[in-house]
Amino acid sequence: MQKEVYLKIKGRVQGIGFRWWAVKTAGEIGDVSGWVRNVEDGSVEIMMSAEEDKIDKMVLACHKGPPLARVDKVEFVVGRWSTFLPPIEIGVFKRV
Repeated sequence: MQKEVYLKIKGRVQGIGFRWWAVKTAGEIGDVSGWVRNVEDGSVEIMMSAEEDKIDKMVLACHKGPPLARVDKVEFVVGRWSTFLPPIEIGVFKRV
């Protein structure tokens, strides 16, 4: 079953290659569409769409992050998302 998830990842997650790592990890898992971006508050946001098992793998990976990261918290953002968020392009996971 296809799912869409919006995550906010907090900790030392900017300036250490987290976005590059997320794109690489999504590619290794395969068939994960979405995007990753830095936020002004120092967190990273990921919006992704994939089959449930692939979403689960990506979320578990985000709890650890790349080697230089310190992930303190992974939050699921629930509810109405802003219309200003970039759309998900099917078959593409990118940095925005």
